[in-house]
Amino acid sequence: MIEFLETYKQNIIYGTIVIVAIIVLRMLTNKLHHWLAREKQRKFPGEESTSLRLLKRILNTLWVVLGIIALSYLVLDESRHNALTDDFKIVLYIGVVLALTIIAASTANMWFKYDIQKKIENEHDPTSFKFLRYVVLVVIYFVGILLCLLAFPSLKGVAQTALGGAGVLALIAGLAAQEALANVIGGLFIITFKPFRIGDLIKVTDAMVGRVTDITLRHTVIRNFENKMIVIPNSIINKEKLINYDMGELKCCERIEIGISYDSDIDVAKKIMQEECERHPLILDNRTELEIQEGLPVVKTALIQLNDSSMTIRAWTWGRSYSDSFQLKIDVLESIKKRFDKEGIEIPFPYRTIVMKKEN
Repeated sequence: MIEFLETYKQNIIYGTIVIVAIIVLRMLTNKLHHWLAREKQRKFPGEESTSLRLLKRILNTLWVVLGIIALSYLVLDESRHNALTDDFKIVLYIGVVLALTIIAASTANMWFKYDIQKKIENEHDPTSFKFLRYVVLVVIYFVGILLCLLAFPSLKGVAQTALGGAGVLALIAGLAAQEALANVIGGLFIITFKPFRIGDLIKVTDAMVGRVTDITLRHTVIRNFENKMIVIPNSIINKEKLINYDMGELKCCERIEIGISYDSDIDVAKKIMQEECERHPLILDNRTELEIQEGLPVVKTALIQLNDSSMTIRAWTWGRSYSDSFQLKIDVLESIKKRFDKEGIEIPFPYRTIVMKKEN
């Protein structure tokens, strides 16, 4: 045993140092992770630490792989030592690049989130910063992947070409025929020309009405009134004719239409609709000074159509916003129906006459 220890003394010392170094590095990594996670929670309460956990796993895996390569010097021939040294450098390079990429992406992401939160608190528009955050993160990860490719001789030329600029142009040309690029360009158009911003209430179709919650490189997210998230690709929403209820003046005109029977009194029906609309607390007086002087009513009513079995009467009402006008409409429809029942105004419904024939 003593002779064995004397013979392999240097190897045992070397292996012990490598193993101790791995253990120490993993302990330091875990402590660093706990400290960073605690500091992140202190500055950004409730924020998830996904990137920190990923960084911890990469570093711990890196130390183990480097340790295994270092221990391989003890069992392999000296002719393989040069290859092991190259492998050691490649693994160390890739690990450092991945760690720096995650650190850069996490730092940029947190900075953008902090700045976006400040803009929201100061009632500024955060749309551009939210979109720019996705662009910066994509660029950081793209550069990180290219730098990792530099470690492999067979892919080194591709990475250098891409970093030089020609590869980027070739990549863009390749994506030009893809829908992904159309979505990215659509997102850039939305950010540049601002047909809507985050927080705006928009209507794309009758089934897609809600507030914009996010604009990414690929899609726009809308939260409808059922609290459902609608994801629309930027290339599609960029082509649609949409209504932005929060662009310009917020006041909104709501047309309330009700059909009455031909036997009903038109004047009474118009008066009921006008009174119920003007009585609602959310009604907005949109009359000009001249209209007020002339004594015109706040709510205009008129017979607009003669149908097969009904007459359609419309009331033009105004609300301070789309939400107010919508609430006003559903409230007065109920109150008008109750007044119609009291005043004998009939809302027609289909009649059907059935003729029964008897066989002789």
